Amino acid sequence: MRQWLALSVILLMCVAAIWQGERNRVDVPASPAAILHLIADTEQELTRMPVRFTRLSDQEEIAIGNEMARSYDAGNERKSEQTKEVEAYLNQVGARLVPFAHRKLPYRFHYIPETGFINAFALPGGHVYVGEGLLALMDSEDELASVIGHEMEHIDHYHCAERVQQEQALRKLPLGGLVAIPMEVFEAGYSKDQELEADREGTRLAVKAGYSANGAIRMFATFQRLYEEWQSPAMNPADELSRVTYETLAGYFRSHPLPSERIQQINTLIASEHWELKPERDLEVAYIFWTQKALRALEAHRYADAASLATQSLKLHAAQPRALRVLAQAQFAQARFRDAADSCHELLKLEPSDSGATNSFAMALAANNRGQAFGEFQDWREGEKRALSSDVRVPYAGLALLAGNAEFAAQLRSQLTDPELLGQLGWWYYQAKDYRAAEELLENALQQRPGGATFRIHLAWAQIELDRLNDALETLNTAYGEDAAGPERTMARAVTEWRAQQGDAALSDYEAALAGQPEWANPQWVSALYSSKAATAVETLQSEQEQRRKSRRP
Repeated sequence: MRQWLALSVILLMCVAAIWQGERNRVDVPASPAAILHLIADTEQELTRMPVRFTRLSDQEEIAIGNEMARSYDAGNERKSEQTKEVEAYLNQVGARLVPFAHRKLPYRFHYIPETGFINAFALPGGHVYVGEGLLALMDSEDELASVIGHEMEHIDHYHCAERVQQEQALRKLPLGGLVAIPMEVFEAGYSKDQELEADREGTRLAVKAGYSANGAIRMFATFQRLYEEWQSPAMNPADELSRVTYETLAGYFRSHPLPSERIQQINTLIASEHWELKPERDLEVAYIFWTQKALRALEAHRYADAASLATQSLKLHAAQPRALRVLAQAQFAQARFRDAADSCHELLKLEPSDSGATNSFAMALAANNRGQAFGEFQDWREGEKRALSSDVRVPYAGLALLAGNAEFAAQLRSQLTDPELLGQLGWWYYQAKDYRAAEELLENALQQRPGGATFRIHLAWAQIELDRLNDALETLNTAYGEDAAGPERTMARAVTEWRAQQGDAALSDYEAALAGQPEWANPQWVSALYSSKAATAVETLQSEQEQRRKSRRP
């Protein structure tokens, strides 16, 4: 009788397992990842029961977590000021949640400054890590609080501790060897039930700390958008995300519940708990990520986007030299010279000794209005009580040259010994159309610094104006270093080749230069920096390129 009863129970369990499996079945594409997930889930279920009967004490869990944190943070002791600022902010937000946590543990909050790390994870004992990529997707402190609360609940509900014990059992590690468990084990996520539990309790924790539950909704809504983009066959990654980042997100989506399901759960919780959706607080460190986005847009030659993103960053936090540099460069690249000069002026208020900003300020003034540039620069110098120090005297002499006063520049030529300053003064002479003086100064700079690729390229421009085309080509061909591979050198060669009636070679170089620096297609930008002959040659190359394209069209 007992055998039949046991057999009946086993059969009933099998039927229930099949029914449950069909009910929760998720279709996934066939891949090695699916097999790995199956193995991981199986291992987790096999080890889960014994773990619950042998739970670590709080002291053991804290000791293990601390040792893991020390191991993970090894080599990161020298943190940048920006990393310290973000980490201090994470601890400030986390501290608001800690009093409402279920377990009284020494919680600590860490920042991972990696743009591709769109994730957060927790270690046993109280360590919570938040990645730069995830923070960059937020714009409110309430979103951050929901993420921190979620990770704290993985600790509070022993998910992290159980994961450690599972790994210990699977790897057959001694308790002291648990530091060898890789960080990825905790990044990978937990079971669906555990993730949803952390969502519910983490949101509840944030609400108790005074945050809006809408922060969790908006965070999951962002993931829903990214999930839809990731699923799209014709994937077009968003501006702030690279294809590599999307591949990272693929692992996240496979190991976590669907964002839509998570949103639905929080909405149900809001309704059942009658939570008031308060206004959200601004994310205090959001300006850092706006500036980083602006820099990436600038590097991608999306100048209008870069200027817009930098402006948004400066609205959130005005005293930002980095954002002002990006803004000034983006404005200059769009031939918005007046705006670029104003941005440089603001930058110099923050960093008065920045010689690069001083020179850029003078160049923007000259590009905007050559006739008024010297007077504006003089007014600025007197207003700021700036002496004619080394960072000021070269642009001062250069603007005086453009205004028709060559006396100070002539005196300076005989005094300068620094190759960088000689090269800068040489370019100002080029701007003033004194090409022989420009050539002499740039050659002097190169004698002292033969590897100065920028000096060599500028020398070639002067030689082009002196109709020494063979010398210009030789000068360009002997340039080396990082700047030597840049688009300015390629365009100088294109202009030289065009003047030498080497049309095909010139057009090939023109297209390559334009691909690397779209500013060359803007006549206003070209005319502000280069001679009228050079500007005409560039314009002619552009016209010839368009004609050839039309002739190739069916």
